[in-house]
Amino acid sequence: MAPTPYINHFKFLQIISLLYVLVRVSCTKSSLSHNEECSALFQFKQNIIHQDDAACAAHGSQVLYSWNTSFDCCSWEGVACNNDHYQYGHVIGLDLSESSLCGHINSNSTIFSLIHLQRLNLSGNNFGESQIPSEIARLKQLRKLDLSYCGFRGQIPNEISQLVRLSSLNLSWNSPNLHSPSLNKLVQNLTGLEELDLSGVDINSDVPHFMGNFSSLRSIKLRDCSLMNELPTTIFELPKLQILDLALNSNITGSLPESISNLKHLRVLSLSKCSFSGPIPRSLSNLTQLTYLNIGYNKFTNFVPSLVSLSNLDVLQLSDNKFEKGCFPYWLGKLTKLSELYVAGMNITDEIPLFLANLTKLTVVGMTRNSLTGYIPSWLFNHTQLRKLDLQENHFQGPISNTFSNFKSLEYLNLGANNFSGRVELDMFLGLEKLQALLLGYNMISLVVTNNYTNNTLPEFDQLNLATCNLKEFPSFLHFQNKLSLLVLDSNIIDGPVPVWIWNNSRETLEVFDISYNSITRFDQHPHYLPWRSLEFLFILDNQLQGHLPVPPQTTIVYLAIHNNMTGEIPPSICELKSLRMLDLSFNNFGGTLPLCLGSVSNSLTELNLRRNNFHGKMMNAFTLGNILKVLDLSENRFTGQLPSSLTNCTNLEFLSLGDNSFHDVFPSWLGTLSKLQILVLRSNKLYGPIHESKRVSSQFPKLRIIDLSHNNFSGKLHQKYFQTWNAMSYENLGISSFMQSEISSTLGHTYLSYTVTLTHKGVTTEYEHILTIDVSIDLSCNHFEGELPQSLQDLRGLQSLNISNNHFTGHIFPYLGDLKNLEALDLSGNELSGKIPHQLVQLDFLSIFNVSFNRLKGRIPQGKHFDTFDNNSYIGNPQLCGRPLSKECEDSKLSRLPPISNVSESESLFPSERIDWIIIFCGVGSGLVIGIVIGNFLHTRYSDRFTKRKDKWVRPLRNTRRN
Repeated sequence: MAPTPYINHFKFLQIISLLYVLVRVSCTKSSLSHNEECSALFQFKQNIIHQDDAACAAHGSQVLYSWNTSFDCCSWEGVACNNDHYQYGHVIGLDLSESSLCGHINSNSTIFSLIHLQRLNLSGNNFGESQIPSEIARLKQLRKLDLSYCGFRGQIPNEISQLVRLSSLNLSWNSPNLHSPSLNKLVQNLTGLEELDLSGVDINSDVPHFMGNFSSLRSIKLRDCSLMNELPTTIFELPKLQILDLALNSNITGSLPESISNLKHLRVLSLSKCSFSGPIPRSLSNLTQLTYLNIGYNKFTNFVPSLVSLSNLDVLQLSDNKFEKGCFPYWLGKLTKLSELYVAGMNITDEIPLFLANLTKLTVVGMTRNSLTGYIPSWLFNHTQLRKLDLQENHFQGPISNTFSNFKSLEYLNLGANNFSGRVELDMFLGLEKLQALLLGYNMISLVVTNNYTNNTLPEFDQLNLATCNLKEFPSFLHFQNKLSLLVLDSNIIDGPVPVWIWNNSRETLEVFDISYNSITRFDQHPHYLPWRSLEFLFILDNQLQGHLPVPPQTTIVYLAIHNNMTGEIPPSICELKSLRMLDLSFNNFGGTLPLCLGSVSNSLTELNLRRNNFHGKMMNAFTLGNILKVLDLSENRFTGQLPSSLTNCTNLEFLSLGDNSFHDVFPSWLGTLSKLQILVLRSNKLYGPIHESKRVSSQFPKLRIIDLSHNNFSGKLHQKYFQTWNAMSYENLGISSFMQSEISSTLGHTYLSYTVTLTHKGVTTEYEHILTIDVSIDLSCNHFEGELPQSLQDLRGLQSLNISNNHFTGHIFPYLGDLKNLEALDLSGNELSGKIPHQLVQLDFLSIFNVSFNRLKGRIPQGKHFDTFDNNSYIGNPQLCGRPLSKECEDSKLSRLPPISNVSESESLFPSERIDWIIIFCGVGSGLVIGIVIGNFLHTRYSDRFTKRKDKWVRPLRNTRRN
């Protein structure tokens, strides 16, 4: 008889019950008892406190020291147990945030045996760059996990994706990455997430589309995560989202959709420093719960739509987008709850309007980098609760009012780079006890400083910028400032020595010291090593400093000592500055040989500039593989010998200038391997021989745009194929125009310093303070090149300047030069070129410098456009040239002006007087031609010899030491 369905169901329930009992027994055996959990916690304490780590020796956790085995662990600080069985309950919560823990956590840590944990917070400690242990997967009951600010590094373990009960995950501001697993794999199973914070984690991927289905999400924080591409529109459909922070992801692109208005509960929206573009959606005004809105530093266009409905806004950041030029939005005056307003770089051309006086709760105002005009309005001084006021880089004018003394809460004041004028009493600022930053530089003011200061009456400044304030000496109140991080006194009229007391000030805190563009003569009694232990930027350029080079601390990133009178050798101790990125000692009187260790410093240096000193001997040949050097300028010294072959290790080099030395070598074709080299200057050396194409390198100088080989002894023909490898000089590869510059990052932000180069046109040397990425120039002048001009020049369509003067080139000027549409300067003088000047050159619309003098050219000079502006000097030394601007007329012009021949028959004779006139004319023309040819040949023979044998004196570049 077949079993009934009820019997089957009964047996099935028995099996289920048996399995349940087995699972319970198994779990009971693997689970720790209450006492064992307390023991595990105590063992964790012992391990973390007694780790043999010198870096942690000074740290100690008062929380852990309070844990004592004589008490139940449920009473320990930071430990929570379940409430059902207080005495024997399981540990379900552990909060050790900001407990000064220091050491390493690995998979053996007993903390991972607490399998009943629901909340684990270890944030704000220092676990010594260890990796997040994979054993964290044992904590299956976790609802909240916070490991932020813990110093973890390496790959985030995939095992976190197994913690499917998580409602809050915070791994922010460590230095881990999410490459394997990806963000997709990490969170795809965490469908119950309410809070996700991975800020500072290197994710390097898109935001997953499926996150739009996590309907419980209330907070998404993915700041500075290297996120890419457009956001999925589903993110803007999350019904409970209150916080969306995606700031500092520069590779997020696209526009904001109108559907953003679906985030009805959004309180915080932070999208700053991404790459959003297009207009700001008008539907943004529907997010009426917003208290914080930051969309600054993007590429938003058009105008900001009215946000008057966002009446709850506390912080509004709109700075640095690509908005149209205009005035302040009128609706700003109706956001009366605003406490912080940032409208920097918004292309505002206006005075500060009166309606902003309605914003009576303002504590922070940032309006820098606009075109604001007029005076600071008087009503602004009624906002006495202001903590920060930044009006830098505008066009404000007039005096700086004494009413600033009313701002008793002011902490930061920046009025720099405006047109303020008149006398300013420093005392009105020194009475503001909370003031930490005072930035008045780059105006037209005269700062009045008294000397009756005491330490008890002064605020403790963090930042001081008193540049261009007509200061004649170091202000005496600086004597009492011991917490400065920035001190800028450049472009004043300070002379004499730096006072002795400066060495004792702000020793632990000073990061920027700038006394440039004064007349300071020396560092009075300065120590060999400067005493500021945190110094990052040292600017002492353009003074009259004498003596030896002071050595800054190892924290120094940028050291500029340009244009002084310092002497002696570079001390080898400069090589100990392992953080140094830029060293510029140009335009001094340093001498001796360079320390070999400078080559190894290139592992940290991006720019080394020792131009115009008295260094001699051989250049160091110690550049190592892996260096990051981008700029190397050793020009205008007395270096000898061969060019160092270790330069091939400088694979990041963009700018190389070794001109005006005495290097004796052949052309360094091996430099063609430097794939990033854009500028090469080897002028005025003793380089010799032909320029051969390297057979070992398939692409020679692929990025080269500016090359100067002038004033050497190069010879031979230029190979027809040589210029074909210089692809960067073609018009198609020029790219977008921008300045070539070094970007230096530090704790203070980003610093940009432009490259400079010296080029020669018509014998005059000009120093260019800025080099554009579209500048293209070739200078082969004053050598011994011969043969015809290579036709491959026609491929260099981006060429702006071509100087091949004072060589032995022969043949014709090819018409293809007329196809170089960007050409601004063309100097072919002092060669042996023949034939006519091609009329195609008239097509060069930008040509402003043209010189073909002292060749063997003939025929009519082309007319039209810029050719009508060139004078005689462009053509002298070519006896057979004619036409304007020369006084010599062309033959066809003369014949065109002869009287027409009469239709008299040959049998009819002319009048005797007419016959005599014509005889005289033809005789005069004939004798003039003979005399002209004789004199022309004589002058050509005499002066062509002069300009070939003594050409150095004719076109020697003039030295230009003037600096902006």
